[in-house]
Amino acid sequence: MNKSPSAMQQQDGLDTSELLPLSPLAPPMEEEPLLIFVSGDDDPEKAEEGKKSEELRSLWRKAIHQQILLLRMEKENQKLEASRDELQSRKIKLDYEEVGVCQKEVLITWDKKLLNCRTKIRCDMEDIHTSLKEGVPKSRRGEIWQFLALQYRLRHRLPNKQQPPDTSYKELLKQLTVQQHAILVDLGRTFPTHPYFSAQLGAGQLSLFNLLKAYSLLDKEVGYCQGISFVAGVLLLHMSEEQAFEMLKFLMYDLGFRKQYRPDMMSLQIQMYQLSRLLHDYHRDLYNHLEENEISPSLYAAPWFLTLFASQFPLGFVARVFDIIFLQGTEVIFKVALSLLSNQEALIMECENFENIVEFLKSTLPDMNSSEMEKLITQVFEMDISKQLHAYEVEYHVLQDELQESSYPCEESEPMEKLERANSQLKRQNMDLLEKLQIAHAKIQTLESNLENLLTRETKMKSLIRTLEQEKMAYQKAVNHIRKLLPADALANCEPLLRDFNCNPNSKAKTGNKP
Repeated sequence: MNKSPSAMQQQDGLDTSELLPLSPLAPPMEEEPLLIFVSGDDDPEKAEEGKKSEELRSLWRKAIHQQILLLRMEKENQKLEASRDELQSRKIKLDYEEVGVCQKEVLITWDKKLLNCRTKIRCDMEDIHTSLKEGVPKSRRGEIWQFLALQYRLRHRLPNKQQPPDTSYKELLKQLTVQQHAILVDLGRTFPTHPYFSAQLGAGQLSLFNLLKAYSLLDKEVGYCQGISFVAGVLLLHMSEEQAFEMLKFLMYDLGFRKQYRPDMMSLQIQMYQLSRLLHDYHRDLYNHLEENEISPSLYAAPWFLTLFASQFPLGFVARVFDIIFLQGTEVIFKVALSLLSNQEALIMECENFENIVEFLKSTLPDMNSSEMEKLITQVFEMDISKQLHAYEVEYHVLQDELQESSYPCEESEPMEKLERANSQLKRQNMDLLEKLQIAHAKIQTLESNLENLLTRETKMKSLIRTLEQEKMAYQKAVNHIRKLLPADALANCEPLLRDFNCNPNSKAKTGNKP
């Protein structure tokens, strides 16, 4: 691209003295501009003067053409520079080590699925689950997240009351936010070692500021909360600002993550209770060890939930967690947290006091090697705790109601045994209702699947009917043509057969089936 214009012309086989114009020629001037300065009234040789004029005209034309070439080359260089900058930025963004190797066959499978993202076709969820388990190429990860979001929205309609305001990203950027100071303070704390975000007020931090500002204006209730910056940062590493804004809205509203960022933090308290109950029911020794040292889940797990593991764990691992979140929702955070604690249970049990346990959970636990991360991701794909999480949430609300009732003075306090019996009865009823709900969901999914099959069959039948009608018309035209070609006596003999054919095309088939 650094060749001179004359070199480029020679390379293309063009004669520089006969260079064709690259743009429409301007109207001929009455007098050449350069000729005004070189010609004189006192020159007696007219022929030499005309020759000089012709040479000057040729030089003038050549200079104009070369200038046009230079302008075109400058524009092409600018395009190449912009493209090079974009590739370099993309390379910097994806500067992390992947968890697991994505095979070539998996890449081809994802390419086929991403075509459905453009056509908005429902895909089989089990097939998507299998493909996601096999791996996700980080170069296509942003597109795959958008594909998974689309598949979710094709199956789940968010109620109108819960939908975000319909305000475009560009319109939000034009407004001012009261959260500006808090956002600016957290910019330097978000992925401080990553090259895309490390430069103070560089491209990464400016994009992150725009995204957080836009969301704080969109969601007035949540505004800005510490932790959202890490979620937004992970999205920005895999897509553009506007795409990241749409995916942030999907995570917050469609999947329901915004509840844990509300000012009252009620949802986060419920999540900590649910995690504690999971440890109590499935890893009792570890639960007792943590309780003995007065370590509650809020001490170590709150950052996991608020940043979706992005603040403490390797980016490759976090990206795989996001893959599953886009498929399964908030349940994934519990499954990852439970797997992390259970896989390191023996080492946690060796820590003898509060300080050692907290230090292990905050520093040693996130420092996993590649095989450990792959093993954990496999466990998360195979785990199902949705039923337990729902039961624990109901249990939390029941306990809260009981605490509120016990805080009010009452004249006749009921015996503790009666309250325990009522509590256990409510729990049984809750489990029964939960089972019925799951059965109802299974029936709904079966009915939806049957409906899709019926619609497919209906489409095929309509297509078949149209084909048969076209064939019938073709046969009728052939019969009419035969009538014109046959003589009158032969036509009289064939008339009953032709009449039967026109009236009932299936009569022959019916007579052929008679014994």
